[in-house]
This record gives sequence, C-alpha cells and structure tokens, in this order.
Amino acid sequence: MILRGTAFAFGDDVNTDVILPARYLNITHPAELATHCMEDLDPSFIKKVKTGDMVVAGENFGCGSSREHAPLAIKATGVSVVIAKSFARIFYRNAFNVALPILECLQATESINTGDLLEVNLDTGLIKNQTRRCDLQAKQIPPFMKEILESGGLMKWVEKKGKSRT
Repeated sequence: MILRGTAFAFGDDVNTDVILPARYLNITHPAELATHCMEDLDPSFIKKVKTGDMVVAGENFGCGSSREHAPLAIKATGVSVVIAKSFARIFYRNAFNVALPILECLQATESINTGDLLEVNLDTGLIKNQTRRCDLQAKQIPPFMKEILESGGLMKWVEKKGKSRT
C-alpha cells in the first residue's frame, strides 16, 4: 500500500500526555479526541493536518501512560502513518490494535522536516522524501502486525479469526 502526505515533524520522547492530554481521557468519540491531538505540543496541529498526512518523530515516540486514546486520536485526525526512530513498547502495540500504521526508521528526523512531501510504501518500508529527493528504509512491518492492520485493528482481527474457525 502506497501512502502520500505531508510530514509533521516532532522530536524525541513525545509522550502520550502531549499526544492527547489526560484532561480529555473522558472523551470516547474518536473525532472529538482528534480535536485535541498534539494541542499541548503544537496548538495549530489539528488546524493544519489533513487526511493522509504523516507524523514523523525521533526516539521513544508514545512513551508515558499506556492509553489507547493516544494512537486513536492520531488516527482520527486522518494521519495515515507515524514514522519514528523508535516507539515506546505499549504505544507500538496500541497503534496496531487501533489499526494505525507505524514505521521505525532510524534516519527519520535527520531526513524529514515538517512540510516535506512523503511517499511511503507500507509493504516494503520504503520512504521517499519527494521534497528533499532522498529515500529512506524503515523496518518492515512484521507479518502478524500487518495482518492486524489489514483487518482494521485487533478486535476486527479477532472477530475475523473466530469466524474462520466456524
């Protein structure tokens, strides 16, 4: 699957409290969660982000509290993929659980700036920065995690597996 969008670059240690501040954890509707995504880090993010755009970050993206609200809020903004040097373990799993594609790429922050136009191949992990005219290679998504993404998230994957056994 090929994704195209504009990059929004952030630094290291972007934690779940700035992805979605704790004061909004009582919200359950994804579209409403999205209106508060990244507001403490970049208050204008939600006004600028468009469907298909991409978040790029440094190390340890999604550290902090283990809440599914954070990747759900990102997905609900229309962000098509998060690319980071590394992800906090619980965020990594929660992202796949809600069907938010994520890619680990060591060169992400050095080679991608906010506003760069990107083309991402989720199947191969190839990231083409069309603005800077460079290619990057992310780790490929493990087959099991890709299967969860393609099913629409963990719950839908479980439902699909349950139906295939009957």
